[in-house]
This record gives sequence, C-alpha cells and structure tokens, in this order.
Amino acid sequence: MRLPVAVVTYLVRRPLVCFRRSLCAANGRPAVGGEPVLVVGSNPGLLRRLGSQVEVRPGFITEEEEAALLKELEPGLKRKRYEFDHWDNAIHGYRETERATWGPACAAVLNRVRSVAFPPDSALLGPVHVLDLDKKGYIKPHVDSVKFCGSTIAGLSLLSDSVMRLVKQDCPDEWLDLLLPQFSLYIMRDEARYQFTHEIFRDEESVFNGQRVPRQRRISVICRNLPS
Repeated sequence: MRLPVAVVTYLVRRPLVCFRRSLCAANGRPAVGGEPVLVVGSNPGLLRRLGSQVEVRPGFITEEEEAALLKELEPGLKRKRYEFDHWDNAIHGYRETERATWGPACAAVLNRVRSVAFPPDSALLGPVHVLDLDKKGYIKPHVDSVKFCGSTIAGLSLLSDSVMRLVKQDCPDEWLDLLLPQFSLYIMRDEARYQFTHEIFRDEESVFNGQRVPRQRRISVICRNLPS
C-alpha cells in the first residue's frame, strides 16, 4: 500500500552548532566530548522540546542482522525497477515493497524495533514498509498521510549512512537534521511526526553539521502504528 503524502518545499539552510548528544558511541561520527552528535537543530529550545519525540539509536542492529534482512528483501526488490517519477512526486529514484511475514531472525529484529518505538498496547500497521533508494535517489520534504499512519514512525537504515531533515510546516526557520548511520534506528513521534516535514538528502547535498556524509544505495525498513 503506497501512502499518500503532502509535499512541501523550502529553502535549504546550513546547520547551526546546536546539538543533542547521543548516549551511544558510533565510530567515525562527529563527536563532542567523546559522544557522537546525531541531531542538530536551529535552536536549543527546539531540541529540548522535541528531545523525546526524535531519536536516533546508532548500532541498533548488527552487521549479521542487516545481512539477514537483506537476504529476505533482495530477491523481491531485484524484480522491481527503480522509479524516478513517484506517483505523488515525493520520492525520486526508488523501489518499494511491503512484507507481512519474516523468518525468525528478521522477526526478532522487528519485534525489538516495536518494543522500543511503540507502547505495548499500540495497534500497528500490519505490513512493514520497505523503501529502497537508489544512490542517485532522494526523498523530498513530506508528511506521511494521517489517514494511514498514527503518531509514531520507526525506521531501520540499511546499507548506507544518510541525513534526514525535519522542518516545521508553519515555521520553516525551525528545523532539525538527523544523522542516520547504517545499522541505526530512527524514531519520530507526535509533534515531530505530524507538524514537521521530513526528507532524505540526495548524495550531493548530504551534509550533516558541516561535514560531508557520502550516501550510497539505502534501504529503510519502516514500522508504523495505526491512527488512533
């Protein structure tokens, strides 16, 4: 099921040196005081306000777990062509699928995602959405449709690092940039999910906090809850 989105455009702004430190280590990431910086924003107040609504958890899966996910996903994805004209103009250079059944190793990974991202009694969207972004692909600013998605979106990042930008729809001067390392999990909740657009930069624009983040082919494995 392809989910309708609203596309919003705005001017790209250079990140300011405002940040939230992660509690986890990640090799080779920009760091302050030995801790990697994974979220930067337009002002400290915004970072404080959204601190519990935007998370990046580096190293959430292992290399072996990524390999298990890819083993299940690649056969189906390879039968599809990359599309460069998305039906609602939100994504460029992508192929996608949905998967409802998984082998034991992958099911355990997804159960771990659900356990940290959603409340125990949360009604989840059944199939898991898989988005395969070509090296030349990118995702434009959009908000996932409230008709199909609830208050929380959680996604695993496979194959590549990338940079996600969130921008407040009614105040483009308020924004966050998220560094999404390979093997990481990102979570967006509540205000960050409903009131901010999100996008994935194309490779040539992939910069986080002033540092280049080369982007390769990227697969995201995304879990969502149902609208309440």
